[in-house]
Amino acid sequence: MLNNQAMEAQSIRIALHDESAGYAITPQRVPLAVLRSFTKDVDELLRGDTGDLSGKELEVAVVEGSLAIVTSPTANPGLLQDLLRLASSELIDGLNARRRIVIERWQRAARSARQLRYEITSAALSHPVVVSAATDFRADDADQWVRVERYVQGEIFEMGGLTNVNAHIRLPDGKTLLVDADRDVLRSDPTNRLFKPAMARISAEYNVVTRDYRHARLIEFVAYESKVDEKGLERLTQRGAKAWAEMPAAGEWVDALRGNDA
Repeated sequence: MLNNQAMEAQSIRIALHDESAGYAITPQRVPLAVLRSFTKDVDELLRGDTGDLSGKELEVAVVEGSLAIVTSPTANPGLLQDLLRLASSELIDGLNARRRIVIERWQRAARSARQLRYEITSAALSHPVVVSAATDFRADDADQWVRVERYVQGEIFEMGGLTNVNAHIRLPDGKTLLVDADRDVLRSDPTNRLFKPAMARISAEYNVVTRDYRHARLIEFVAYESKVDEKGLERLTQRGAKAWAEMPAAGEWVDALRGNDA
């Protein structure tokens, strides 16, 4: 739960400490590949897979010392809640899916290069979040993911993208599902889906414990009728009433079939 201080807009500092190249990485000297991957990770960590932060909130500064990026003040509840989770436990099951992937990637990298560590600090946190060779950020549900193909229903509230093409679906329970998509699938779709209910056929990894999806991909949108067929429902009701008309105590008959003699 967010405390009063965490609810206030706070800057977030995300730093990379690395001497594995034989020198300490700083803004003045950093391998291009390291800079590219770190800024990509920071972008994914801040945004999450639900687009938690807008472009304006992603204004950052590269600061002196190790390679560190500081955001402009933000009070985004989804991001801050995830940072508080990281500060309180090394179990990352409840973390936003994309942030979880970044932390898992950092933990693997830190174990393979012991002079590498990542650090997240903010006034909203009681102490820094450190990912290093000495930490063990992991998910207890890591072995509970199965590959599935499903139909999901929800409202499309964002779709497209220049490089990462995807669709954002708000599910009936209020959660947001991000699904990657082929550009041709969206281009060939004749229907304007934005801000409308839709049925999507997706492939994804599904967690049988938490019932979450990850690595979802759009296969196609499918037609469906969201309105109730009143006439059809009435016909079924009449057929049912006719079929049970000669049964004086339908409830007792069902109980007898179930073995509820008492």
